[in-house]
Amino acid sequence: MRIIVPMAGMGKRMRPHTLTTPKPLVPVAGKPIVQHLVEDIIRMCNQKVEEIAYVVGHFGEEAEKNLIKIAEDLGAKGTIHYQDTPLGTAHAILCAESALRGPVVVAFADTLFSADFRMDADCDGVIWVKQIEDPRQFGVVKTGADEVITDFVEKPQDFVSDLAIIGIYYLKDGENLRNELQYLIDNNIKDKGEYQLTNALENMKAKGKRLKAGKVDEWLDCGNKDATVFTNLRVLEIKYPNNHISSTAKVHNSIVIPPCYIGDGAVIEASVVGPHTSIGAHSKIQQSLVKNSIIRDHSTIKEAAINNSLMGSHVHYKGVLRDLSMGDYTTES
Repeated sequence: MRIIVPMAGMGKRMRPHTLTTPKPLVPVAGKPIVQHLVEDIIRMCNQKVEEIAYVVGHFGEEAEKNLIKIAEDLGAKGTIHYQDTPLGTAHAILCAESALRGPVVVAFADTLFSADFRMDADCDGVIWVKQIEDPRQFGVVKTGADEVITDFVEKPQDFVSDLAIIGIYYLKDGENLRNELQYLIDNNIKDKGEYQLTNALENMKAKGKRLKAGKVDEWLDCGNKDATVFTNLRVLEIKYPNNHISSTAKVHNSIVIPPCYIGDGAVIEASVVGPHTSIGAHSKIQQSLVKNSIIRDHSTIKEAAINNSLMGSHVHYKGVLRDLSMGDYTTES
């Protein structure tokens, strides 16, 4: 089996963090988003993964090396493919044309999930969905008997279905998917100005392929800062409910309230950290209160109270240490 990870977007909603780090490499709970994604897929699919093919923009040599290492650490070959122009989801997947053979999982890299991840042997593919309140910004599916998909609709403005496609797909026949994607490009078939994967899947369905909807228990988005901080919260609750504190981290005169992730070489001094906080490698938290936040590598937070925050690498932030004298019944806001 192969995994294709389209991740060439610029991550504009995550700026300023994505000015220096591609969004899928922004860490939550101590690991890049894309690493959590592929680890979870491999753990749940129970199949040998031969290759992880990343479809990227021009992220730079260091980012590409990190992606290759993630694949190799999971026992797979890592390959890099480029999408120079954002022409839609179908075009992005086709950029990894050489990986479109045999069984494939396509997983867009701004999504994490919790699911009973089963690949049914009696169908040609599984598209994972989540029931949501407002599906207008998503592709959706309609289903019939046995969860077999009857219709795909891209970003419906009038209600069609509330089963939103979360961005993870399993196709038994990668070559067939490649042919359907190429057909869209060759015939300039677009929807809302882009080549859409849903059109290729609709063509497959029309030719008799049985595609099923798979339900996820939880869909975690990493599209902007607040969503990423919330995803960090949920991943910590799921994977590290009792804290992960590196053996090389130092915690002095401090309290770490679970769930938290404390990275290699981190130093916590005279502080309260947590709950729901990730501290990156070699960062220092001094005389501070930090909760529900992500602090990346090599940063220093001193004399600060931080909540619902995402702080980059090599940040130096000092709060305001005040000397107060407040009388009875005083209220500060």
